[in-house]
Amino acid sequence: MNRYFIPTEEWSGEQLSLTGDEAKHCSRVMRAREGDKIEVFDGKGTSAICQVTSTKREAVSCCILTKSKSPKINHSITLCQAIPKGGNMELIVQKAVELGVNKIQPLITAHTVARPESAEKKTHKWQRIALEACKQCGQNFLPEVAQPQPFDQWLQSVNHDHSRLIAALDDNAIHLREHFSKHPPKGSISFLVGPEGDFSKSEYEAAYQSGFQAISFGHIVLRVETASLYGLSIIQHELSA
Repeated sequence: MNRYFIPTEEWSGEQLSLTGDEAKHCSRVMRAREGDKIEVFDGKGTSAICQVTSTKREAVSCCILTKSKSPKINHSITLCQAIPKGGNMELIVQKAVELGVNKIQPLITAHTVARPESAEKKTHKWQRIALEACKQCGQNFLPEVAQPQPFDQWLQSVNHDHSRLIAALDDNAIHLREHFSKHPPKGSISFLVGPEGDFSKSEYEAAYQSGFQAISFGHIVLRVETASLYGLSIIQHELSA
């Protein structure tokens, strides 16, 4: 069943309406007709099976048949990602959503190739990729893709009540599963991954001083996108154990 997004503030009673790109996709691309059933979600955990009542290019109306609410998230995950080269950030955003991340914070670090002004222009595209991933995989919570921030500036705003993990090429780093066995996560989790070329020495020191725990994925040095997705997979596995 095709899925579409309607923001929470646009849900009113039993009648809903797709507008903008969602309406065009439903009516022009998927060629929905009156009587067809579709699924809509609000990005905050609510979804509904609806029946299409009218279709136009600029608006598709539907009525709610059944509504459901996804369970509350006990441990929200923020992927704090140094922006990699090329289109790898798009892949990371897409797959991170599929792996249940709740927020993505792009970062500009000492070894980041992307310029801040160009990275900011890409935020809207990354958010759209996150939305499309939600629609495809059945995720009812739409993650926020935040505006990129310089590493030092972002570090000052990190919530110290969160469990803080940094993927580190450090001899003292312990494997993520071992870390969780010794330190079960408290509330939300911030997972920090560096760019090609890794974090600088001063960035590592600043992260450690802010309470980030060095975690390892073994002796093999992983590409940025592999490290991000591998780490998120282990985190979700451990949280569901």
